[in-house]
Amino acid sequence: MKLTPTPLKDAYVIDLEPISDDRGFFARAFCAREFEQHGLKPVIAQMNVSFNHKRGTIRGLHYQLPPAGETKFLRCTSGAVYDVIIDMRPDSPSYLQHYGIELSAENRRAIYVPEMFAHGYLSLTDGAEVMYPAGEFYSPGHERGIRHDDPYFDIQWPCPVAVISNKDASWPDFRRDESQ
Repeated sequence: MKLTPTPLKDAYVIDLEPISDDRGFFARAFCAREFEQHGLKPVIAQMNVSFNHKRGTIRGLHYQLPPAGETKFLRCTSGAVYDVIIDMRPDSPSYLQHYGIELSAENRRAIYVPEMFAHGYLSLTDGAEVMYPAGEFYSPGHERGIRHDDPYFDIQWPCPVAVISNKDASWPDFRRDESQ
């Protein structure tokens, strides 16, 4: 696997390096040793699967405060999604910057999301499915969120939002002085 840093500190895009033959291919999709060598946390506390019936379904943007900060390692296993992360770490050089990437079953890309990064995605196809291990257990009392259309971040999503949960639609406008 090939780990490529994103413009946001400590976040990586992971591409497979397939070894092909007449059967298809084999590739390593996760390696704790390689993650550790890049300073990433290879801990898995739970494995999540998210299925989306319709194109334009948005999930997120969510993050958890310490001590329940969670890492995520996301791969789209069916269809395609546009994945967005925002660095919410005040001491980071990429604080409050965001980055987006298409993850699809076809490109087989994954993204490593560090602790204290808001994360969300928009389904680009009907039937999009994302599988991801999280490095910490879900803790509702530590969860925070940012609305997909928050004017502070001005994220340019590639298609209109058609389906959103009440929780994700009701996060308040982000205020830098209240970010944690």
